[in-house]
Amino acid sequence: MRCPFCSAEETQVKDSRATDDNQAIRRRRLCPTCSSRFTTFERVQLCDLIVIKNDGRKERFDREKIARSIYNAARKRPIPTEKQELIVNSLVRKLETMGETEIPSRTIGEISMETLKDLDSVAYIRFASVYREFAEVTDFQKFIGTIDEPIVAEEKEE
Repeated sequence: MRCPFCSAEETQVKDSRATDDNQAIRRRRLCPTCSSRFTTFERVQLCDLIVIKNDGRKERFDREKIARSIYNAARKRPIPTEKQELIVNSLVRKLETMGETEIPSRTIGEISMETLKDLDSVAYIRFASVYREFAEVTDFQKFIGTIDEPIVAEEKEE
């Protein structure tokens, strides 16, 4: 593993343990060249996924891209980081076990939205607003009108 600080070719593993969901190995590493410490995660990759974009372009699936989208949607919501990581892992596993190597970006977006819908209505709406490219307030109103459960704003204690 190359050191992200000094680009040295060799680093030492100081500690290895499974993540909380047992879906990855967390390794603490030390660079003997610059003495920096950093963490890496090793995950099982069942297959190489290709994303088919709406315009027909194809690109390799990037786990971090979907993770950023989920984290942004859940920002400042009462969803622990560990739960967000479990959601991302679940999404990736679901995509890898679909039996397809090429997956339309629309499918990835819809699966992500369904997962967030069951978790947090605000995160769901945030994700949908970017994914479905809301341009006006009426887009939000129409979308909220399609949600089965009424969304009630939580009262803040003062």
